[in-house]
Amino acid sequence: MAHSVRRDAPELPDFSLLKRLARDQLIYLLEQLPGRKDLFIEADLMSPLDRIANVTTLKQHDVDKLYKVEYKPIVSTSDQLCFLIRPRIKTVKWICDVVNADKAFGRFRRYKIIFSPQKFYACENLLEEQGIFGDVTTDEWSFYLLPLDDDIISLELPEFFRDNFLEGDQRWVRTAGSALHLLHSVYGPFSKVYGIGRCSKMAYESWREQVEEGEQRARQAEIGNVFLIDRDVDLVTPLCSQVVYEGLLDDIFRIKCGCVEFGPDVTSSDKSIKVMLNSQDKVFNEIRNEHFSQVFGFLSQKARNLQTAYDKRSGMDIKQMKTFVSEELKGLKQEHRLLSLHIGASESMMKKKTKQDFQELLKTEHSLLEGFEIRECISYIEEHINRQVSMVESMRLLCLLSLTENGLLPKDYRSLKAQFLQSYGIEHLLTFSNLKQLGLLVEQQPGETLTVMESRVGKLVNDKTAGKLTDAFSSLAKKSNFRALGRRLNLVPKSDEEYDLRVPRDMAYIFSGAYIPLSCKLIEQVLERDGWTGLEEVTRMLNGHEFAVTAGSNGSDARVKTDSQRIILVMFLGGCTFSEISALRFLGREKGLKFIVVTTAITNSARLLESMLDNHA
Repeated sequence: MAHSVRRDAPELPDFSLLKRLARDQLIYLLEQLPGRKDLFIEADLMSPLDRIANVTTLKQHDVDKLYKVEYKPIVSTSDQLCFLIRPRIKTVKWICDVVNADKAFGRFRRYKIIFSPQKFYACENLLEEQGIFGDVTTDEWSFYLLPLDDDIISLELPEFFRDNFLEGDQRWVRTAGSALHLLHSVYGPFSKVYGIGRCSKMAYESWREQVEEGEQRARQAEIGNVFLIDRDVDLVTPLCSQVVYEGLLDDIFRIKCGCVEFGPDVTSSDKSIKVMLNSQDKVFNEIRNEHFSQVFGFLSQKARNLQTAYDKRSGMDIKQMKTFVSEELKGLKQEHRLLSLHIGASESMMKKKTKQDFQELLKTEHSLLEGFEIRECISYIEEHINRQVSMVESMRLLCLLSLTENGLLPKDYRSLKAQFLQSYGIEHLLTFSNLKQLGLLVEQQPGETLTVMESRVGKLVNDKTAGKLTDAFSSLAKKSNFRALGRRLNLVPKSDEEYDLRVPRDMAYIFSGAYIPLSCKLIEQVLERDGWTGLEEVTRMLNGHEFAVTAGSNGSDARVKTDSQRIILVMFLGGCTFSEISALRFLGREKGLKFIVVTTAITNSARLLESMLDNHA
């Protein structure tokens, strides 16, 4: 469990303030509709809302009954209805139907729609078209950021990835800019902003516009540097199997809004329980970033320590026993409960992974990342498809093969696609089209690819023209360049050396020493070089859109200034995995930095690929 830790890492800012701001604004909006009211909440806002304002808080502010939005006629008898929703056409259409149904019955009620995090023109337009614009009042709950832990903040917008990178719908970019603006106004001013990716550049520009519109106040910065990165800059990392404890928990049990539900197989009882996973859970906090192979050893040692603490009771007199019961027993019991849950979860994960032949799967993934035995890997994927093992898992392996090999050979592409459609259904033709559009699963083109051509054109013409050409070409052909990037940035450590997972030497430990995540390696390199100088070849292979801006800082106290400089806020646009968060925590410990991860949502391979399916809506 040893890590080389620099002891001088700075303290993290207190993000509970973001929760208080969100709660106060929601209460203010609810009070705009005085008197008793029923509240209808959209399903995917329920978990985030629970972290901000629980049922008791809502009841204190005249909310009578709570309902989940279910797109069917309502049963509420209240004269005032409040709808807390995401700005989605489907939901607004349902509200229009509710209001029009009331009108048809001659029933008069007051209606208020609260859009979170913002309202869109299309929603208001629909209210007007349906003839109810004058019957409802609309408001915005600017709930941009939900702190999931001391160093993780989520926008809870899982649709961001599909909307932005597949559909080309940029409506959430402003939301990301507003989230950045909120962080800047509470914890800034930021002194340096780095970024890569088209969406990152737009979010940065949106944030700058908002900064220029607002008033500037000199204050002591708590966060010095910001790094923005698009998810499509690195699509390989989220497609790899996660093997750090927290990542594996997410892959198997699906962590939702910082909370996980453990079933009877974990709790050793007949009921499921929900557990909050954050740094308050002392047991979880010590194992969350560890490679899964190290977790059992730690948990058994912890169990022995706990038993020793319990055994202290035997030789105590009354006074000592009283002190023990009042001061230690409660903590020990809580630790005991958490320990048994994490042991149960680890056993459950071990059973599931052994059943799936996890080692064979990891070996195939590592071969793909290293570029060895590709024919054997293709045979393994074919077997996976033909045995109709999980559809998403088969798709993940196909995408990983395509990304690491810069596309599949035409005969392999046709053969694997035909087998996949025969195994899992012809409706996945649409899915293949989506994967191709995003560059996740493509066929190699004979002769020169557009990206090679484009890089030559880029050398011939000046940067501005090349930028426009790059946009045009990259939309026509997305090529992953994974091998070249791997060599340039040393992403795949040499496999002839034994990798000791007990004492990790670099960020590759999160993938058993096989691969350093590209996203985290880019962040490390840019921070080391204080910009993109020397990484021109890398950025060209990643389709550019990189930037590094010095935004200026007002701090006069040199020590505090350096403290804030060592706190780096990393914003992932399109989602981030727990493995990447673990890698950044490791990098922070090595360099004496603290990373705060802000993400549009926590993602993993299953969530990312499910968003590509066309039955997702």
